[in-house]
Amino acid sequence: MIGADAMVKCLEAEGVKAVFGYPGVAICPFYNSILDSKIESILVRTEQNAAHAASGLARVTGGIGVCAVTSGPGATNLITGIATAFADSIPMICITGQVNSELLGSDVFQEADITGAVESFVKYSYLVKDVEDIPRVFKEAFYIATTGRKGPVLIDVPIDVQNAHISGFQYPDQVSLRTYKPTVKGHTQQIKKVIKELTQVKRPIICAGGGVALSKAEKELIRFAEKNQIPVVTTMMGIGVMPTKHPLYFGMVGNNGKPYANRAMNEADLIIMIGARVADRAISQPDLIVDNKTLIHIDVDPAEIGKNVGPNIPLVGDAKHIFAELEKQEYQCNYTEWVETLKEYRKTMEPKREEHKGFVDPAEFITKLSEKMEDHGVYVADVGQNQIWSCGYHIVKKGHFLTSGGMGTMGYSIPAAMGAKYALPDRQVVAVCGDGSFQMSFMELATMRQHGINSKVIVLKNNYLGMVREYQHYTYKDNYSVVDLSGSPDLEMIAKAYDMPFIRLTDMKKADAAIDEFLNCKQACLMECLIDPMDLVK
Repeated sequence: MIGADAMVKCLEAEGVKAVFGYPGVAICPFYNSILDSKIESILVRTEQNAAHAASGLARVTGGIGVCAVTSGPGATNLITGIATAFADSIPMICITGQVNSELLGSDVFQEADITGAVESFVKYSYLVKDVEDIPRVFKEAFYIATTGRKGPVLIDVPIDVQNAHISGFQYPDQVSLRTYKPTVKGHTQQIKKVIKELTQVKRPIICAGGGVALSKAEKELIRFAEKNQIPVVTTMMGIGVMPTKHPLYFGMVGNNGKPYANRAMNEADLIIMIGARVADRAISQPDLIVDNKTLIHIDVDPAEIGKNVGPNIPLVGDAKHIFAELEKQEYQCNYTEWVETLKEYRKTMEPKREEHKGFVDPAEFITKLSEKMEDHGVYVADVGQNQIWSCGYHIVKKGHFLTSGGMGTMGYSIPAAMGAKYALPDRQVVAVCGDGSFQMSFMELATMRQHGINSKVIVLKNNYLGMVREYQHYTYKDNYSVVDLSGSPDLEMIAKAYDMPFIRLTDMKKADAAIDEFLNCKQACLMECLIDPMDLVK
């Protein structure tokens, strides 16, 4: 057995079903060995999308995604995908080939110090110098990626190490890292302080982030909120941890959130922030949001607690474990008046949109699409105006809502949807993007076609980089710079080139029929919706 064989054996031991990637000489031994495995290799068309696809798979399965690329430009092209996963705490194993060990540091062909380059964007990285270390390194990498605050781990393997003979392969049963002991169970005294506060306040609110989904604590969150009748808002990454139409759910907070959600945060006398960073996109002025109220910050990563604002009660632990401990406590509280107040806000503060006759209304369209999608459907929003419309108007039932939150990476939706659909072939998976983000990753339509991955793609087309144009509209009084997408391809011709059905929707008159045709299509399908170029995200 050689090192490349051992790498594949490690992935098999971890239950990996697919590797998304792009080969090159420095990773060829690995891709040669994987031919003898049941693990499927998915050839993406550019390396960044290998990471996005692995991310989509990880997020819908609750497992871990794996991608593998070659050295030099293959590895550096992967960086944006790694950074995107790191920002949203998505567990991934990123395998990169490397030049011969003896040539490291010589600036030879396709050499890049990838472990150094990704230092800011990974939980940990390995440069494997001894073939005998491969089983230990892979076991540690999977453990680090999936425990504590989850995230990507990079394993860089020189080609000579992949080709070297390993004396005897034995995959470790367990991991013991002296300096890495993540806390998952909350401190008992801190949990009792949380309960004490709940019995004393009148207007509590839970602000749930992506950490709730990552810990698979959605049911526990809903049970805790229902038991105590505590209203819930979410960050962008928390969308989907509670059904949109749940009576206790009051929408996304932040600059582009629901006005009534932000008002709820402002008027609350207690905020339970769980699985969320107190970051600028959700809370633009952290010091003001906690003025005259108690902040309980619960997170599995102790580095996040107190980073942006000091909590009254810090509580380190995994959301699922924390909710389980809270459920064991005996206490009584009544927030009926507060919940009724927020319900009234929700009725009266829904933003009113201007009518754009002769175009598709993205808000109305997304709502119709959501209502027609299957309960367990997967909706993947890209970045830009389409993302904000999706956050505001998509209705989550029992499915998943995926997007790039922390990094805001355009081009995320098509490969992430592809990874999600590969993992869940029987589920509806829809990617929604703008015409700018579509052109960053539509080459993956070829990957979908090659591997029979029938995810669906919607392009909200306005011929602009819409979010930047909107910023320039407000900030520079319509003095637009480098946002015109003139020269974009005919999407009907693109669909024809990839042998995909195509649907064009020009206004809302035929929206219901178009959506039905789109969702009922048995294969991958491309739909274009013409949006008013001057439409705004509110």
